[in-house]
Amino acid sequence: MKDLIDAASSYDLITILGATAGGKTSFAANLAHSLQAEIISADSRQVYRNMNIGTGKDYEDYQINDERIPVHLIDILEPGEKYNVYQFQKDFIKVYKDIKSRKKKAILCGGSGLYIESVVKDYQLITVPENEEFHQKFEAKSIDELIPVLESYKQLHNVSDTSDKQRLIRAIEIAEYYSNNPDESTTPGKMKHLVLGIQFDRNSRRKRISERLKQRLENGMIEEVQGLIDSGVSQETLIYYGLEYKYITLYLQGKITYDEMFRQLETAIHQFSKRQMTWFRRMERNGTEINWLEGTMSILQKMETVYEILKKKNN
Repeated sequence: MKDLIDAASSYDLITILGATAGGKTSFAANLAHSLQAEIISADSRQVYRNMNIGTGKDYEDYQINDERIPVHLIDILEPGEKYNVYQFQKDFIKVYKDIKSRKKKAILCGGSGLYIESVVKDYQLITVPENEEFHQKFEAKSIDELIPVLESYKQLHNVSDTSDKQRLIRAIEIAEYYSNNPDESTTPGKMKHLVLGIQFDRNSRRKRISERLKQRLENGMIEEVQGLIDSGVSQETLIYYGLEYKYITLYLQGKITYDEMFRQLETAIHQFSKRQMTWFRRMERNGTEINWLEGTMSILQKMETVYEILKKKNN
């Protein structure tokens, strides 16, 4: 779809977010196919090998016709290894720069709000020392005078940076530090983002979660957890990963029955889904524009809607 490629050409990164069981992967893969793009996963558990069904890797979704869509930052660690948002940022930058060096477009896709926000809002996670002389230099300026200074360093996404004078000066100080020390930066620099969200009404979301849970249990999720235990992954680690791994481990330990496991896990996933949406709504309140797509739309309808969004923004 050449028109879609042309419409998306001005954006450095397209992000697809939403709550669990929302069909993000399938949509991202189809969009990547149309844009000749590659996908970067923003999921805090899909980084682990052999944790496939429980984390919803859905490998089959990456196969579009005869093309296998490249996906990055899944299956990069062994279960039990530590991973955090700082490591994710470093890995994201490395992959993103590689994709761009090959003249490809990148799509960030996932439901881990902190990981997504760290990219979209250009988080700087290395501690920058405070410089009293630097603060004094800007103290006499007004907020209206300071905002253009910060804008000269980066595109502004976080409106909270500009709501308080001291915070604004600190943001300028951090931006200045990284401009002079680029090797220490934890972000890829200025990027133009398009953020797409997939949403369902509450009842539809709950139904999808319950149906997917049943399907995953039928497809071997309990056996997956048992296999991880048999391979030497500690039960404490699996419980730490939460949701599917926590409750299935408790079931395998004999601490809860199958029915208790199902009910408690179903409730926990519903609560997790609600927290995800709360995070994304907070991102909106803090200045991130999320273009929401109705989850009930077909893939083709979503693609057409994205094209209309891009045309409108480009005019």
